[in-house]
Amino acid sequence: MSGSPAKTPVIALEEHYWDKELVSHLTGAEGSRSPDMLERLYDLGAIRLREMDEAGIDIQFLSHGAPSGQKLAEDVAAGLVQRVNDRLAAAVSQNPSRLLGFAALPTIVPEAAADELERCVTQHKFKGAMVHGLTNGLFLDDKRFWPIFARAEKLDVPIYLHPSFPDPRVVEVYYKDYVQAYPQVIRAAWGYTVEAATQAIRLVLSGVFKEYPKLKFILGHMGETLPFLLWRIDQALSRPGQESLSFRQTFCEHFWITTSGNFSTPALICSMQEVGVDHIMFAVDWPFVANPPAMKWMNELQISQADKNKIFGENARKLFRL
Repeated sequence: MSGSPAKTPVIALEEHYWDKELVSHLTGAEGSRSPDMLERLYDLGAIRLREMDEAGIDIQFLSHGAPSGQKLAEDVAAGLVQRVNDRLAAAVSQNPSRLLGFAALPTIVPEAAADELERCVTQHKFKGAMVHGLTNGLFLDDKRFWPIFARAEKLDVPIYLHPSFPDPRVVEVYYKDYVQAYPQVIRAAWGYTVEAATQAIRLVLSGVFKEYPKLKFILGHMGETLPFLLWRIDQALSRPGQESLSFRQTFCEHFWITTSGNFSTPALICSMQEVGVDHIMFAVDWPFVANPPAMKWMNELQISQADKNKIFGENARKLFRL
């Protein structure tokens, strides 16, 4: 485990796995993945740790891949997700110095999701939760989900907002002409980004941070374009005739971002200037993205060693009290 040049432990925040019982409820999930990808997604030990060692990554935060618990039926969601989290906790316990967990949540039953978050944090020592996209068509700013946020604030743990597929109506209107030739247009190329950025914007507009002023969220993929757009969003929402709101202040206070799947130096520099280096953390997006390119990019960045250490692990250690 070589770590970064200054020996700061390298902590990767958005590293995925799959649980076979949960995936069995997601129609067609396995059919879209290669055998090599499936082998890595279902691995919680040898392959994962070997590739971490080869790249110099010390710790992975494990989170179930999209759409996780967000597409489950109400009558099965709570019990199924509890079993998923128990199995993740058992795997993490086999390598507690290398692996940490984000809880999956049955968001379709918000009170049960809040209870599951608390159970995972207090019993399994998970460091927060990850949610993926819409919950059966509902955005997370809907007040039905606010019990989850109340519990997250009480526990002082962040919620990682990960994208999933756009709503089918959006796909029909915006993407259907190109989705067959370019299937990634509704995934990582664009659709995922719009989905997650919209979730974040709606949360700021909803007033949830007035109700829960210590609530924290994480966005992957270098902030899902929002650092680049932050000035314009803030300026437009500050024009006369609207409710008083400082979008920039709220976003920069309550959101952290990670480098998952976006190893662009200009995007990082923009993010450092807009949201500040103290709110940026390292992630790869394994196994959908390989570890070595992420580590090579970070190690070769022409930024100060102090800032590099913050991104590699110090910011995560502070946020999660490691």
